[in-house]
Amino acid sequence: SESSCCGGCFCSCRSRARHRSRSSSARARPSASASAPAASGPAYRATWKSAMPPAARQSGPARHDDEGAGRDVIRRRRRSRWAAGLVSAAWGGGMEGEAGPGGARRALGRLVEAVLADRGKANAVFDILAVLQSEDQEEVHEAVRACSRLFGALLARGELFVGQLPSEEMVMAGSRGATRKYKVWMRHRYHSCCNRLGELLARSSFRIKELALSTLMKFVQLEGEHPLEKPKWEGNYLFPYQLFKSVVGGLLSPEEDRSLLLCQFREYLEHDDIRYHTMQAAADAVARAADGRPEVPLAFWNNTFMLLSSVSLPRQESVPSNFYVKHVELSDKWKVVHLRVRRPGWVVVSLGIPRSWASAPFLALSATGVTGGPEGPGTVPGGQRRPAQASLGLSVIARAAEHRKAFQQMWLGFLKHQLPLRICKKVLVIMHDSILPHLAQPSLMIDFLARACDVGGAISLLALNGLFILIHKHNLEYPDFYRKLYGLLDPSVFHVKYRARFFHLADLFLSSSHLPAYLVAAFTKRLARLALTAPPEALLTVLPFICNLLRRHPACRVLVHRPRGPELDADPYDPREEDPARSRALESSLWELQALQQHYHPEVSKAASAINQALSEAEVSIAPLLELTAFQIFEQDLQKKGPEPVPLEFIPAQGLLGRRDDLCAQHFTLS
Repeated sequence: SESSCCGGCFCSCRSRARHRSRSSSARARPSASASAPAASGPAYRATWKSAMPPAARQSGPARHDDEGAGRDVIRRRRRSRWAAGLVSAAWGGGMEGEAGPGGARRALGRLVEAVLADRGKANAVFDILAVLQSEDQEEVHEAVRACSRLFGALLARGELFVGQLPSEEMVMAGSRGATRKYKVWMRHRYHSCCNRLGELLARSSFRIKELALSTLMKFVQLEGEHPLEKPKWEGNYLFPYQLFKSVVGGLLSPEEDRSLLLCQFREYLEHDDIRYHTMQAAADAVARAADGRPEVPLAFWNNTFMLLSSVSLPRQESVPSNFYVKHVELSDKWKVVHLRVRRPGWVVVSLGIPRSWASAPFLALSATGVTGGPEGPGTVPGGQRRPAQASLGLSVIARAAEHRKAFQQMWLGFLKHQLPLRICKKVLVIMHDSILPHLAQPSLMIDFLARACDVGGAISLLALNGLFILIHKHNLEYPDFYRKLYGLLDPSVFHVKYRARFFHLADLFLSSSHLPAYLVAAFTKRLARLALTAPPEALLTVLPFICNLLRRHPACRVLVHRPRGPELDADPYDPREEDPARSRALESSLWELQALQQHYHPEVSKAASAINQALSEAEVSIAPLLELTAFQIFEQDLQKKGPEPVPLEFIPAQGLLGRRDDLCAQHFTLS
């Protein structure tokens, strides 16, 4: 029995003599520590360290980090050979005698089975963890699978210490029972395994990265189902946030692009609890990365944006119910609810409330006393006295409103930093569709959008969409909106990447019939002036757009036909004026469209000639023309079927320079 074992051994020897025989065999052959644990905790560690080379005598989370900082090629090769030799020695040359990945799989499988079957062979855990340090990809792959199987079974069987983890040296030197020492020791090995799996997320092999990520997420699920912390009350929902936080931190690498690994992580974001804690962990990671650093690497911002953009809340409000970490069913008597107090001076608590009270009228707990139900103060149906509540609901993670708040804090914490311009463009592209609809307070984005609108160029162009949504749907006042939009109309707008998006938004912004005539006339005149130097593919979009503006606002048709108008010696329109109200566009005319009727491209000339006739009431959709390119126009011209070819010369040409008596042949020769 364990009581017959002297001082802290992890084996379950039946007699002291058997334990001594094992200890003597361990001293005689220290390298085979997997089958011969030491007589006590400290003695065991000394035996293990004596079998290891100096480069590998490290364990625990902090020591792995120190080792990674000073690692070089020679030490990695030595550690790889040492790890393979350790498993080979432990199982009679299993790794060396059985070539290929199958041999490593069988050898590690025997080690896992031995540890799970007999606590006396717990030292074999070190042999499994040592293979994780190998440089051979197949060996590391099999070692990760072995760790997943081993610690997954230990978590499910409850063989890891539960509670605040004490120091390993302090527990081994104490006089507590062998079972407690074993569980503390094994939990330290579990932490070392998780730290090493986190390091494997930076390996060059994507196969190992993917397996390490799935193994860590498996541990997250098992820790949630079998918590390593003592619950405060029955049915308390515990999520292994620290382990999950390290996983998210490994995904947000400041050194390399983790886009492929983040794509694999997206499948976990379908679960409500993973999505909620991802938002919290990402916000913490951004705060740590930008704290006290003059410049954050671009790779970190790219990885962070990809993770944040992958978080998508459901469009419709619903109670989160798709959890990755399964909930523990409560007893019939108690149910955990979350009480959130709404009045000043009240206390916010979380209590276990009998289920029979859940459907009763709400009570209120104030600083002065309890208000009650129909049978008296502080009572519930049946006359029982119960804890009072301000609002009865699920826990925080099961509230859709809490997810929206976490989503908002995540994006606000990310956008408050000085982001690269390329990241700002990516954020603004998804702002209107993927960010603003899910925020608890969308108006808080006004500062970011206003700053982006002042940058100019494509950044300002993309920021206008978010500003328009805040103005249109959230009653935000931004008086300079149309002035900013007017300032973006310059010759470069026809050549930018987001040209189609800009004209789509401009068509949306100018669709209201309540806009003043001077404002619409200013936009119409500015577009007509820019059309004089625009390429044909842009003109085929701009000209129908101008005609649509004239259809929506009949007051602006004086730009085309002004009866009894004065004779003008010069155009009164001022193209350099930034304020559309002072541009005097309504006093001018669209003479630019008449000039474009002489354009060399027949389609442009036809579109500009539309103003020569009365405009139809129905608008022309510009959506099919927004993505039109010069290549498409060229292809359309090639596909047109023209008339039969007309001969231009009666006598066909002979040779490159013509006939001998031709003038060209007389003065030029080919050499």
